[in-house]
Amino acid sequence: MRSENYVAFFTVSGFFIGLVFSVIKFEAIEDIIFYTIAVTLFFYLFIHVVLTFYLREPDTKVSFFEKDSFETVCNMQISEIKKREQKISAMLKSIHGDDLSKEGV
Repeated sequence: MRSENYVAFFTVSGFFIGLVFSVIKFEAIEDIIFYTIAVTLFFYLFIHVVLTFYLREPDTKVSFFEKDSFETVCNMQISEIKKREQKISAMLKSIHGDDLSKEGV
């Protein structure tokens, strides 16, 4: 799971936990808003600390573009396409005869 998903989950969870705690504990609207924001901020910062210490990004391998192997594969594919084109042309000539040259196809 990506780290952004953890942050979002814990932030939303912290908001609702803070809201429930504030509504149960306090009666003044200013206290409810303040403590809801405080608990949400605590959860937000806490998950960032946890992710910093315990979640490791996978090591990515640096790979360079191998031009020689790419050109070799491309040349093989081009030669295969030319062979198939010649076979198809030969088959069409055998089916239609000399009518293809007269029609311009």
